[in-house]
Order: sequence, then structure tokens, then C-alpha cells
Amino acid sequence: MSDKKRALIVVDVQNDFCPGGALAVPHGDEVIEPLNRLIDEFLARGDLVIKTRDWHPTVTKHFAAYGGKWPVHCVQGTKGAEFHPQLRDDPRIIVISKGVGDTDGYSGFDQTGLEKILREHGVEEVWIGGLATDYCVKHTALDALREGFKVKVLREASRAVNLEPHDEERAIEEMRRAGAEIV
Repeated sequence: MSDKKRALIVVDVQNDFCPGGALAVPHGDEVIEPLNRLIDEFLARGDLVIKTRDWHPTVTKHFAAYGGKWPVHCVQGTKGAEFHPQLRDDPRIIVISKGVGDTDGYSGFDQTGLEKILREHGVEEVWIGGLATDYCVKHTALDALREGFKVKVLREASRAVNLEPHDEERAIEEMRRAGAEIV
């Protein structure tokens, strides 16, 4: 173990992205067990744990009905926007809301103040897992690298939408080429 200050970023493990949700990621609920183990480990060490969530307004250009790409999902205050009930909750976990306006908000860094929070806690390395590998996990990892953080992407604790075949492999390769370690 290194002395490097780390943070775990749990990306969008929300009801709408899990089986039965409005924009279900295949096997999305399979990330919960490995993420819960890591949440427990990080909290036990006193490391930072952050959960990001899509938190869209009812009307946004992100949704297909208003010119975007996606069906309506993770609308503020709905059951679909809630974190999956089996995902570990703890008062020490910081929740970051993204996609709150008319932007896609794929990255946990997109107009959220996440970079400032990480800096204030002296974080040098982020571990990232959740949903979905080919969108929000990828964009969060790439932005973390751009902000100068060391990045580990948790393959076992991430799942992809795969709108196109091989989107997950392309995303993994893009993150690796940018400097992320895939673990």
C-alpha cells in the first residue's frame, strides 16, 4: 500500500441504469458487490468515497424527446434517479449530482466541483467504477487524468451500455492510452 491519498468514485449506480430501469445497462447490478467491498475498504482507511449520480431535469436536451440521444432517465426526485438500494450508503460518502442542466453531464467533473473536493482532501489517485464503462466511467476517468490525477479504472466493478458492438473495448483502450491503469 502506498501513502498516496486515494478516493473511490462510484459512478451512477442508480435504479434507471440497473436491470428493469429506464436505461438499463446489461448486468449493471453486478457492479454492486465489488463496489460495496471497496466502499467499506476506503471508508475503513479514512479515504474519500464519492458517488456520482445523473440528476436530470424533466426537460433537457439530453433526452431524445428534446433532441438528445437518450430515453428519459434519472429525473431529479424520481425512484429511477435513486441509488440502487443494495449499494452501500454511509453518511461519510459525498454525493455529486451531474447533468443537472442542459448538458449531457457524462463526467463526474462536468460542472460539479468534484476536482475542488478532491484537491481539498489532498487526493492524488482516484479509483473509478460503476455505470457505464463506455460513457460516464470513461468521461470521468479521462477528465480525472486531464486534471492530473492518477487513475485506476475498476474493470470488475464497471459495466458498459454497448450501444455499438465493442464500445466497451474501445472505451477501455481509450482510457488506457490516455494513461489510466485498468485493474
